[in-house]
Amino acid sequence: MSRLHGKVAIVTGAAQGLGASIARDMIAEGAQVILADVQDEAGEALARELGGSARFVHLDVRDRAGWQAAVSHAEAAFGALSILVNNAVKMEGQSFDDLTEQEFRDVFEVNELGCFLGMKAVIASMTGCGGGSIVNISSIAGMQPASGIAYASSKWAIRGMSKSVAHAVAARNIRVNSVHPGWMRTPSSEVAPLDQVAPLLPLKKIGDTAEVAKLITFLASDDASLITGSEYLIDGGALLMGNQDLILSVMQSEYRHSSGLRCERAGQNPA
Repeated sequence: MSRLHGKVAIVTGAAQGLGASIARDMIAEGAQVILADVQDEAGEALARELGGSARFVHLDVRDRAGWQAAVSHAEAAFGALSILVNNAVKMEGQSFDDLTEQEFRDVFEVNELGCFLGMKAVIASMTGCGGGSIVNISSIAGMQPASGIAYASSKWAIRGMSKSVAHAVAARNIRVNSVHPGWMRTPSSEVAPLDQVAPLLPLKKIGDTAEVAKLITFLASDDASLITGSEYLIDGGALLMGNQDLILSVMQSEYRHSSGLRCERAGQNPA
């Protein structure tokens, strides 16, 4: 299959994890892809691995001039853009009480402002080639309340902005959708915590980034030509349980596991 034959894409946060999986899947489907990231070494290595259909560009998604340079690079290397995947992400580890204004701004500017600047940067190129598809990566944290106030807020904002922009650019045959992954296996993820989460999910399994990438490739393709302003959950059914219920279950499971370890290390027999 070559459902993206002749299409040119920019994928942000492409040096590793979900972004790298998206780039691999799109190239396998015939696209030419600009890998955009701040991780130069990893991005360059992936571009070499993927061959002539990939180019790496350094891009801080908060930088409007950097976006313009990335679009110019894509057009010079491959031609007009028809796909944008806004995947770059930043998270915070602080509680609400400890979260500072600057830390909130840092997360929001990568996750939300980065999406906005990216969409603004590609619209002219997409319009010039007759249309295109924008996929913004949100999260299940953008669907229901979640810990990580800055992160969750930005993911809700991505969801709303995607719908608003979809309406604004539909007349130019540009589609905008959001994808909301749950837990995913990545090359760097720790197996044990995910194995604790999997039995709690309705489907009893954790997906990986390659599975999520296939959904994004579909939305980028002409097979999804009537789909815009939509949001796609890919979470193993987590939100069927209610997000807070799942979090509490995981926390209880982790507490029992860590309590047992502490008792064993103390030479005690855990209850």
